[in-house]
Amino acid sequence: MSTSDLIDLTGVVVLRRELLDSGYTDRQIRTMVKSGELHRVRHGSYCDATLWDSLGPADRHRVLARAVLARAHPTTVLTHVSSAIEQGAPVWGHDLTKVHTTRTDGRAGRKECDRVQHAGSMPKYHVKVINGVPVSLATRCAVEMTTVSTVESALITVDGLLHAGLTTTSGVRQFAHRTRWWPNSLRTNVVLRLADGRRESAGESRTAYFFYSQGLLRPEPQVWILDERGARFARVDFAWVELGVFLEFDGRIKYELHRRPGETLEEFLLREKEREERICQLTGWVCIRITWAQLGAPQQLGARIRKILESRSRAA
Repeated sequence: MSTSDLIDLTGVVVLRRELLDSGYTDRQIRTMVKSGELHRVRHGSYCDATLWDSLGPADRHRVLARAVLARAHPTTVLTHVSSAIEQGAPVWGHDLTKVHTTRTDGRAGRKECDRVQHAGSMPKYHVKVINGVPVSLATRCAVEMTTVSTVESALITVDGLLHAGLTTTSGVRQFAHRTRWWPNSLRTNVVLRLADGRRESAGESRTAYFFYSQGLLRPEPQVWILDERGARFARVDFAWVELGVFLEFDGRIKYELHRRPGETLEEFLLREKEREERICQLTGWVCIRITWAQLGAPQQLGARIRKILESRSRAA
């Protein structure tokens, strides 16, 4: 996802004082909330209830972030998880009911139940405005995420920022070196060793972390398969080219991106099966398919894949 794909949330948050200035009373505001006309985003902040009900978790977080900024100190910037979401990067494993901010004046500010206020240096040149709100630069955001996430979770976001072209591996590494004194930065180097902008989804990033955590031979991502004429026929998610094995991650995003207009899920799955068979015919390779749910049992999945790789290695 890119920032151009995000829903425009300009002006969706209205403050209590603005409603009062418009002639509403507190009693009327409470009535509108109770009737489902308004949704209370946080204390003193509201939005249209129909809009709120239509939003997913990431966009609800973006609304909450705007409500936080509306009453925050003017030097407040969205950082960490909130910056990543506003830039269209994938996040996973985070509490999206809390907005992450940092102030450019170096002060931490007061704690709030729906806000994580980070302390530390935040130069103004580390800030840009996206969709009308200030956020940390993607390069800084990538490093920020490694300090508040597990390696697996941070890898998803860093890969996403790299894939979108919002930053570069060298840029993130240079920034990480300059901020190596940051708290909770021990996992940063691990994330950067694993990061690869060629991965196209959170599922592929989780799969890459799975290879690392299970000590499996790391495959090449996004490998093109050629047909008999040498033309590009298909691209697979991962391949151990020397062993003649390729792996496909089956996830919701793939179904959404690659289904043709008017194509049913059954028709798409049949076309995918035919594509897989054709790849096997062209290459003589073995296909492994995994799902998001299977990544939740890494040892079991790892044993299965290790057995296949060892078998192919002996046959090579």
